[in-house]
Amino acid sequence: MIRKFEENDINDIMQIWRNENIKAHKFIPKEYWESNYNFVKESLPNAEIYVYISKGKIIGFVGLNNNYIEGIFVDTNKQYNGIGTSLLNKVKENRNNLTLSVYKKNINAINFYKKNGFIITSENIDKDTDEIEYTMAWNK
Repeated sequence: MIRKFEENDINDIMQIWRNENIKAHKFIPKEYWESNYNFVKESLPNAEIYVYISKGKIIGFVGLNNNYIEGIFVDTNKQYNGIGTSLLNKVKENRNNLTLSVYKKNINAINFYKKNGFIITSENIDKDTDEIEYTMAWNK
């Protein structure tokens, strides 16, 4: 089941955010994610967030800022079961286009977005990590 974020979801989604960023981005020091934890926790409620719930537990979420996907995160143990695709389809429902940024070294995420109709539109350097990022876009 997918539903809108509620305030009491914050700790569960932050645990997923932290764990999955560290696992998916082994090329970025763990300390980077740790040092951004509080900023993200304070900022997240300002985004449009949908959570995926299974058996009463949040196992994934997507965050948006207008038509920009801030991120899709799914618990490692639940990945490759269509949860990320379900969350992505939820945010596609009422939009004609979406954009996002993804690290070039995050091959799994790039392939996921390509499989779901996104194309790479540009490449730049993330000034915070010095890593190459792709901007990807989807149009209805």
